Amino acid sequence: MSQISTRSSTKTAIVTGASSGIGLETAKALRAAGYRVYGTSRKPAAVGGDVPLLACDVTDDASVAAMVETVFGETGRIDLLVNNAGFGISGAAEESSVGQAQAMFDVNLFGLIRTTRAVLPIMRSQKAGRIVNISSILGLVPAPYMALYGASKHAVEGYSESLDHEVRDQGIRIVLVEPAYTRTRFDQNLVRPDAPLDLYAAERTKRDHFMDEVMKTGDAPEVVAKVVVAAATASVPKRRYTAGSKARQVSLLRRFVPGGAFDRSFRKEMHLPRIA
Repeated sequence: MSQISTRSSTKTAIVTGASSGIGLETAKALRAAGYRVYGTSRKPAAVGGDVPLLACDVTDDASVAAMVETVFGETGRIDLLVNNAGFGISGAAEESSVGQAQAMFDVNLFGLIRTTRAVLPIMRSQKAGRIVNISSILGLVPAPYMALYGASKHAVEGYSESLDHEVRDQGIRIVLVEPAYTRTRFDQNLVRPDAPLDLYAAERTKRDHFMDEVMKTGDAPEVVAKVVVAAATASVPKRRYTAGSKARQVSLLRRFVPGGAFDRSFRKEMHLPRIA
């Protein structure tokens, strides 16, 4: 991959976790925006006829390398990587073993790092490229009963902003997109803690009901996809883009509301006891 082919002038994009939800809609939106798009999933399939879905396990170095080699071999370029693959664990922080936490971080953070490292040499040779990392508004605010997921997204935020400063002079930009609640199968795919405690059983039930309710009024995945396209195509991108009105509201509150007031408002929003 040391030389860049001129076989195609159409920009090429890779979207991880593209079998459904935000990833699928992002792949479709990028296709409509003129990109040649490759989606990835652990199980290959066809998406909408126009977007091939390649097999890729982001927790496996060889699988990631093979996927990138395939895309580069067919197109001779990689202009955009959208890191979307990820999952969540629902439960109190101490209800998950370290092993379970590591398994989630291996997808949400280290999987993102693997794919990023795989495309950076190509983008550097091109002297151009963009990586859009799908974070979450929970990368900015606390995530009670989803602490490990929130921690993984906080880590993605720190990694992304730091890396952007390192590669900006190489023509590469790293951008964050932060959705709030989005109507996907995310809530249905939440992993249960592997070390549950009776202490949190009642609260876990409440959290499940809370998640069911907020997901009903969440943003459509197309909303996030539209923001990803904007982040991918902006000539001078912002460091982060919120996706949807709820995400924008929470981001503004976090930035401008005093800590104590934000804490009280947040606990009320999350239906947590009013304790200072």
